[in-house]
Amino acid sequence: METFNKETTAYERAAKRVKELKEFYGNLTSYCIVIPFLAFLNLITAPGHLWFFWPMLGWGIGIAFHAVTVFGIGKSWEEKKIKELMEEEKGKMKTL
Repeated sequence: METFNKETTAYERAAKRVKELKEFYGNLTSYCIVIPFLAFLNLITAPGHLWFFWPMLGWGIGIAFHAVTVFGIGKSWEEKKIKELMEEEKGKMKTL
């Protein structure tokens, strides 16, 4: 029974991680498609006023924060802390 719970928990964590990665890469792909289109549109319609830099900058900052949450510092700390707490709980359960 305990093995089933561990496998289920591991699967759920892996599924969550895959979802996070998929969302990040989807966001990055959209950025790589939309921003060049906006740049092209800007250069064709108003080459004297380069407004496409603003959405590029704003969305770029958003992608940077998204990357930090998906790949960033703190993920390893979170996982270590989760393992530590799980070991603590396992120790408490054995004493009961």
